[in-house]
Amino acid sequence: MKPRAVVFAYHNVGVRCLQVLLARGVDVALVVTHEDNPSENIWFGSVASVAAEHSIPVLTPDDPKSPALRAALSVARPDFIFSFYYRHMLPVDLLALAARGAYNMHGSLLPKYRGRVPTNWAVLHGETETGATLHEMAAKPDAGAIIAQTAVPILPDDTAAQVFDKVTVAAEQTLWRVLPALLAGEAPHLPNDLAHGSYYGGRKPEDGRIDWTRPAQQVYNLIRAVAPPYPGAFTDLDGRRFIIARARLAARGALRPDLPPGLHVSDNAVFAICGDGRSIAIHELRHQHDGSETVVTPAEFAQLIQTPRHS
Repeated sequence: MKPRAVVFAYHNVGVRCLQVLLARGVDVALVVTHEDNPSENIWFGSVASVAAEHSIPVLTPDDPKSPALRAALSVARPDFIFSFYYRHMLPVDLLALAARGAYNMHGSLLPKYRGRVPTNWAVLHGETETGATLHEMAAKPDAGAIIAQTAVPILPDDTAAQVFDKVTVAAEQTLWRVLPALLAGEAPHLPNDLAHGSYYGGRKPEDGRIDWTRPAQQVYNLIRAVAPPYPGAFTDLDGRRFIIARARLAARGALRPDLPPGLHVSDNAVFAICGDGRSIAIHELRHQHDGSETVVTPAEFAQLIQTPRHS
């Protein structure tokens, strides 16, 4: 008899890992996912669509603690519960309904970067490596035993979106590799030593505000960590908001260090001076106005900052 699973999933990792389960012959009795938020930039794949293609029932509860969801899982009688980038913590009593265990795929090399948006935090902190970890679910987030993990590099100019694409592949590889042993009851359960790890919460768009007095490497890490399709690192000038969509850390001495920290225009190029005198070349600058964003040229940027906001 095929092992039966209930899958909580969202985003690209949810799509790929659900497809791995199906490819490995797991009977997915139920998929639990999220309704897409109309105010969110939906740039990722749809778990609900994959489930529909395979005629798998789908639920989208607002609260994973709801009695209706618990009843649905009781009826499904899963051997396993899997969570792949589902955005809510699952209550322990729900996890207990899985006869053979409940497992989550997390986007970091646990125990580092437990919690929310681990890829963005890893880029923000200048890490050179991250990855994906399949672990047993417990009462605390990302705290259960480690089943398997796969590392990926973070290159110096990678954005969080580029790293997330690598982490998605790492998640798929991790699950594909260890799933046969997990289904056979032979997968290792390794210690997840939280004392040697870290935990970070979610990020808000306001967290992308740039402090140009910070060292250039820190500013550049922020730009990379929240670059589109995330909300973007931004700065406000005379009431106008500008988003740094693409940039590159300039070599030392490449641009004038005698200017004050902030954005400048010179030789038909936009650049920024940071607190340590190093500069960042701005390759794509966006002006956010009336709820929309427009890419502006260096000449257009110069004109905007010379024009009073009220005119």
